Amino acid sequence: MTSPSTNISSMPPGPVIKSKLSRDDVIMRSGMIVIALYLVVTLAFPLYAMLSKSFSTYRFELSQYEMQVSDQDGVFDGAILNPVDLNAATGAYSDTDLSAGSDSRLPVTQLFPDFSFRSPVMYQIRNAQPGGRFLVGSTLHDDTEWTTLDSNSFRRVQLRPVKSTGFDNFVNYFSTPALFNSIKNSLFIAVVSTVVTVTLAFWFAYALNRSCMRFKGVFRLIAMAPILVPSLLPGIALVYLFGNQGMLKELLFGASIYGPIGIVIGSVFFTFPHAFLIISTALAISDARLYEAASSLRATPWRTFWTVTIPGARYGLISASFVVFNLVITDFGLPKVIGGQFNVLAVDIYKQVIGQQNFEMGAVVSVVLIIPAIFAFALDRYVQSKQVAALSARSVPYQPNPNPKMDRIFLIYSSLVGLFIVGILAVCQFAALIKFWPYDLSLSLNNYQFDKMDGGGWGSYYNSIKLGLITAVVGTAVIFFGAYLVEKSKGFRVGRSLFQMIAMLPMAIPGMVLGLAYIFFFNNPSNPLNVIYGTMAILVISAVTHFYTVSHLTAVTALKQMDREFESVSASLKQPTLKLFSRVTVPVCMPAVLDISIYLFVNAMTTVSAVVFLYSPKTSLASIAVLNMDDAGDIAPAAAMGMMIFYTNAAARILHLIASKGILRRTQAWRAR
Repeated sequence: MTSPSTNISSMPPGPVIKSKLSRDDVIMRSGMIVIALYLVVTLAFPLYAMLSKSFSTYRFELSQYEMQVSDQDGVFDGAILNPVDLNAATGAYSDTDLSAGSDSRLPVTQLFPDFSFRSPVMYQIRNAQPGGRFLVGSTLHDDTEWTTLDSNSFRRVQLRPVKSTGFDNFVNYFSTPALFNSIKNSLFIAVVSTVVTVTLAFWFAYALNRSCMRFKGVFRLIAMAPILVPSLLPGIALVYLFGNQGMLKELLFGASIYGPIGIVIGSVFFTFPHAFLIISTALAISDARLYEAASSLRATPWRTFWTVTIPGARYGLISASFVVFNLVITDFGLPKVIGGQFNVLAVDIYKQVIGQQNFEMGAVVSVVLIIPAIFAFALDRYVQSKQVAALSARSVPYQPNPNPKMDRIFLIYSSLVGLFIVGILAVCQFAALIKFWPYDLSLSLNNYQFDKMDGGGWGSYYNSIKLGLITAVVGTAVIFFGAYLVEKSKGFRVGRSLFQMIAMLPMAIPGMVLGLAYIFFFNNPSNPLNVIYGTMAILVISAVTHFYTVSHLTAVTALKQMDREFESVSASLKQPTLKLFSRVTVPVCMPAVLDISIYLFVNAMTTVSAVVFLYSPKTSLASIAVLNMDDAGDIAPAAAMGMMIFYTNAAARILHLIASKGILRRTQAWRAR
């Protein structure tokens, strides 16, 4: 007789029973898909459109047309003229001319040296094969029939280029020395700026975390000031300091500030707070036991520094280096103001699109710019994935001991760095108040009469505040809810992983590239979303998408601190997930929510590269007004508008701090129990 266990083991396996999705699971997954689709539409599709544009080549194929010329009586003798032979005989157009220019049209009268629009001679033109196109005025002819024209009409004939797909644009780019040099210039500036910035920021952060010097709070506030201004502002200050009529131009010993020197100094200014924050965080979590061990082994301070401090902060240093490199190589505002003839990739995009209306070449430069940006971002993520916990449960927080000599040295060093930062801002404010530099240094508010100058007037300033507020409200809601869905959803691993990957992508895309991609995607008449092009909506979408990653990581970090038991208890009490989200999750994570909102507001106020291609006369922004006024030669008003952005962001920070204390007092009272 067979035992029951044998009978059971011999039974065929039953079907795998999948748990039924609850209503909350469906809502959360649907929400995640909706936000993922938002990122796909506002990021992936535009980038694909830009990539496609970079491979689209246009060229005038003269062999696709045939022409005839009559005698003085208007009689055609039947002789067919080939434009290729005409061009060879006259030398009217070179090979580079036959590559589609900015207007994408080629007048045919240049092929006839004796042409006169008063002549009684008649002309005929046709497309020799399907695919050819020519214009007579505004009328397009794409058939193969002869079109007979008098001389007055013939002068309005223009050939249209033929579109094809290939690598010709990239070949032209890399074969043009002036354009190709931009790659070397950008890499050189980025590397030098990274080395200088990370070095200065490290010792500044070391002084604040590893010494007992005075005024640490003041120095922290000063270090964060450059975040509140657009990157164009340090360029304007450097012009007043070291320009042709600068206050301190003798200090450069004949060198010019317009070029790599100015770009590096300005880059150090606006990237300093980013490097300082990362390095300061790395230095703040050191284990005091390691220093006690080094002291007991009688290691010198210098040896302790290289064997304990640097290894402990290495991930922070590496991360800060990649962040600074990315910020510098993708920045547009600073090199545009003070770069002079020193071309860099971001400015080349602007010149190709705005200056020459050559969108295809602008797309090519964008693709080239993406490569080092993505490479730096990928290396940064790889290094961070290798990072291990620096503190354990037994760790002892490091507390610096007073050292009068070193404290004085660090105080002097920090004061010099602080003087550099405050000095740049002070020069901008001084420039905004003087009447006419350098001839009339009396103070006046004339430079704040923005409505009398190019740039959009006070309306652009109010538009920036509007953009900042909408971006802060809408962006915080979308980003935090998306982070909640991806962090707290059950199962759906593949979907959550894809969402995380898409959410990381915006950080690797330069603002100039994103703005140009939006032109190709949203400005397409066949796109139903074309209605938002040129409106405030597309500026909000651009800002939210461009600054999505940092905000998402902030939200995910806060949500990871909440135990999943909250969801389990909510489910056992049969409470909807959205109720848990609004009554528990949001209040608990309120510090992160407030940080995300102020981060989005400040960046929306200061951004230039992400919106320089997207604004319209009705949606001009303050940061764009700074650029336009500087282009028009109104440098002092540009400085005034830049300082208005600074004071607005500073006021927003103060209001944010005051509001945060009141809100957190109510929502975070549980932490004090």
